[in-house]
Amino acid sequence: MFTRQYLNAVFALFVTVGLAHPASAQTPGAAPMPTAEQTDPIKLGWMVGSPPPPDKLIRWADGSFYTFPKFRWTFSHGREFGATSNISRGLAAPSPLPRAERGDIDSVAFIPLGKTDPMTWAQSLSANFTDGIVVLHKGRIVYERYFGALGAGGQHAAQSVTKSFFGTIGAVLVAEGKLDANAKVAQYIPELKDSGFGNATVRQVLDMTTGLKYSENYADPKAEIWDHVRAGNVLPRPPGYQGPKSFYDFLKTVQPEAEHGQVFAYKTVNSDVLGWLIRRVTNKSVGENLSERIWSKLGMEQDAYISIDTEGTEFAGGGLSTGLRDLARFGEMMRNDGRFNGQQIIPKSVVDDIRHGADKTDFAKAGYATLPGASYRDMWWVLHNSDGAFAARGIHGQTIYIDPKAEMVIARYATFPMAANAFNDPTSLPAFQALANKLMSDPR
Repeated sequence: MFTRQYLNAVFALFVTVGLAHPASAQTPGAAPMPTAEQTDPIKLGWMVGSPPPPDKLIRWADGSFYTFPKFRWTFSHGREFGATSNISRGLAAPSPLPRAERGDIDSVAFIPLGKTDPMTWAQSLSANFTDGIVVLHKGRIVYERYFGALGAGGQHAAQSVTKSFFGTIGAVLVAEGKLDANAKVAQYIPELKDSGFGNATVRQVLDMTTGLKYSENYADPKAEIWDHVRAGNVLPRPPGYQGPKSFYDFLKTVQPEAEHGQVFAYKTVNSDVLGWLIRRVTNKSVGENLSERIWSKLGMEQDAYISIDTEGTEFAGGGLSTGLRDLARFGEMMRNDGRFNGQQIIPKSVVDDIRHGADKTDFAKAGYATLPGASYRDMWWVLHNSDGAFAARGIHGQTIYIDPKAEMVIARYATFPMAANAFNDPTSLPAFQALANKLMSDPR
């Protein structure tokens, strides 16, 4: 039997691994939720001292690294808590992001979803436990702020924003003819022929319309999500663990439950299968693909890194950590139809297809109340609003939000206490739209 301490730590992690559906998040208790200021990791003194005193120590082995408020520190120090591989930026000089900072953004006001009282942009940063945020307008930095344990030179967990990087690479491989979107997964990965993925198509994996027996209900100790992350060594394994020892070994155990292609169902295992597909058809790891196809071509300021399992396989579903401005560079490239610094990094046809989105009816069946009319394409969330906005989203508030009409990109890292973005969307999405409206009406 697992100890209560272990199960509590595991539960806290899996609310964190990514799965952004409202039903999977914790419900706030009767006591008021502590504020961003009260849980500032620097003020709390986590990991300060040589060694830190016991009450300020954060450990990987006991799962405390992924409990709130400690993860307000660990999200900016992920490499210190597990094995990772490097995503090289190459040797070229960083590409500059021109600055044209504005002093009128903090006062931009909006009404949070479901509320009647206004909130300002500055207030929303605290409300969303923002660790860092960069706003680009027409390619120029108009706003940049850092809080807590994250600084301009630091790196932060991207969580499920990771998926959008590899979804984009997967879509590029389809455009290049290296992957057939209509082919069955087993054509490329025979090892999965007897799994739930065997007769799913590449397109169904990319758009997460696979019908798999795989639960991400974190309140259920028998849910398959537990086996997935234990296999990938995302969380310490309990004594006597005899389950799958890698991401790939776990993927072989996933069984079918329903017909593929009928309903959008956000399940991180799809991203790990995509990672395997990328690796199989390129004969390079997903990290090497990310470095060669994106990181070294965008003139990033910093290397990135990605968590790996005990066999060196990268966690394509949520293991990436990056600098914030580099996140913004990627968003700016996507805003500009795949071009950046005079280069066509991603084919325009790929970006067009992502922006067009997928079947909104399939998406609506999943019940995302804060994203009415949205869809999911190539592991991007497509809002289908009047501005044509689309986004990469990760639990606890990570995002790249791209508004083509406003010529705006927002890159944000955060450590919101509840995993599901349904909890921070009410003070995020209307804030982003209000800022877009401001920049369009007063472009400067």
